[in-house]
Order: sequence, then C-alpha cells, then structure tokens
Amino acid sequence: MSDGQQRIGVGVVGATGYGGQELVRLLARHPHADLRAALGSSQSDQPRTLPGLTRLWDGEITGYRPEALDGCDVVFLSAPEAFAAAAAVELLARGHRVIDLSGAFRLVDPALRARHYPATPDPLPDGTIYGLPEFEAARVRDARLVSCPGCYPTAAMLAVLPVSRAGLIQDDVIVDAKSGISGAGKGASERTHFSENHGSVAAYGLFSHRHAPEMAQALGLPVTFTPHLVPLDRGILATVYARLAPGVTAAQVDEALRAAYADAFFVRLRGDRLPEIKHVAHTNFCDIGWRIDQDTGRLIVVAVLDNLLKGAAGQAVQHFNLLCGVPDTAGLL
Repeated sequence: MSDGQQRIGVGVVGATGYGGQELVRLLARHPHADLRAALGSSQSDQPRTLPGLTRLWDGEITGYRPEALDGCDVVFLSAPEAFAAAAAVELLARGHRVIDLSGAFRLVDPALRARHYPATPDPLPDGTIYGLPEFEAARVRDARLVSCPGCYPTAAMLAVLPVSRAGLIQDDVIVDAKSGISGAGKGASERTHFSENHGSVAAYGLFSHRHAPEMAQALGLPVTFTPHLVPLDRGILATVYARLAPGVTAAQVDEALRAAYADAFFVRLRGDRLPEIKHVAHTNFCDIGWRIDQDTGRLIVVAVLDNLLKGAAGQAVQHFNLLCGVPDTAGLL
C-alpha cells in the first residue's frame, strides 16, 4: 500500500473515547499517516475539540458521517460493538480498509458470536483477519478488515500462546487479570464511580465474560477467566496458570517464549523477574515474566501492558503499520 514514504490518509471513528483519543495522539504524529478526519460514533455528536489534543491535532471532532471519511484509505473504529458492526460493513463497501478495536468481529464461531455480539453480521465480511500483530503479520498485510484482540486477551495470549502452540501445556488455562478503570470505557456507571473503586478491588464477570471464548479460541484450550477492577486509571496485569505436559522442562518453555518473540520489539521478556504495571504504563510494550514449579508441573506467567495502548490503540497502529508496509515501531516510540 505504501513505499514507506508516502503518507496514508486515515480517519478515526469514536475519537472522543479513551481509545479514540489515544489513536488521535498516535496518528497525528505518525510519520506515515495523514490524519484527515476524527469523528464521534453518533450522527448527533456536536462538533467539539479536546483540550488534551491541543497542538497535537487541532482539528474538530464532528458527528459520524461516512462521507467525511472519503479521503481516508484506512479507518480506525474505536466504538461500541453494535455501532462498529454496522459501520465496518458500510465502510468496507465504500472502499476503505478498516481496523476495528471493538469485539464485533473477534469470534469465529457463529454461535458464540451471536451470543456475545448479536449485532455482528454472519458470515463475517470477506478479508476479515483477527489476531495479534506478533503472530498474524503475514495475514494482516492483505486484510480488508482487521479485528484487534481485546485488552485482556492480548495480555493472556502474549503470555502463553507460544507455549500453547508448542504443545507444552495440557488441560485448561486459568487467567486471573486485573484492569484499570479505563478498560470499562468512558461511559459512567456505578461500577466505575470513583467512590466505588477507590481503595477497593472487585472481581466481576465470572463464567460470563465475553473475553473468555476469545482466549479459548486463540489458545485452543479451555479457559477459566476471572477479571478484576482495580483503582488505577490504566494498565492490566494478567497472571496465567497452566499445567505443563509430562516431561516438559523449564528450558523448553524458555525456548518457546524466546523464539516466538525474538523479533517482537514490543514484547519484553523478563524471565523470572516478574513485571509490574508501572513498567509499561503509557507505552506500547508488554512485559512478560514466568516461573515453573517442576514438582507440580505448574507454569505461572505474568504479563503486563497498558490497556489503552498495547491493549487497544497502540496495537491498532501496529496493524496499520503492517497494512502499509512500514516498520512495526513507526509512530509508537
């Protein structure tokens, strides 16, 4: 799509949300992107500017009108699932390539998709690709619609996908994850109220969270997922528990992880030094540490990332870089 020098016309839909604002910040200074439009996710949205974007991008965010994106080769959707499901189809028909940050197109199984994302069309649009840029680079380059993994699944998949694909684990996988409040989106609710969250930690979504089938789909194993809301503005820490197959050694686990991420700039392996959220906040890095109890065959992997960047906008820009044939790190350092 690009020779690495030409600036590609891009637009952002859902630009007033947390993920959308991060996209505008990243794309406004991206050396290969020309940010031509930033829109809300409703036609009734009134024109507005955001103080946090002053001198980064001084354009006006207006209501959603697909014709306002006609000068954009690539459109980012950072909007609720039902809106994204309809808008993506419309934008594909108008000739755009789409990078969707919602969950609308993540699940392959039609029955699971109907349960968790009922507004998504069936079948999925031609040229739809789901996956992490570290694992699906070759397929993403030719995609028409890129479906970005969720923030929780990104952490869990980066933690154990190399070990799973190498056939080193068995049985099920347990994902215990904590997320900052921005992961719930910008809409206010009792759960995200400051007075409810400050000084507290709460589990939610047991056996019903729609990210669980997304993780199971990628890992090829049953997943038990327990998310927790913690009083941070951003960040995810996922502790993933798995049982090693008989005879698997620590050296094999180390090799699987190091081989998978040898060329992955944004994945930093810490070995037995367990990472913390503060190590990755406001960056596109995912830090991973792990330990093994050889007596029980239990593997524990800890992965941390910024849910708004590596878990959302930053990962979406990585996909954009793949679509355009520019360096993986462009616009993200």
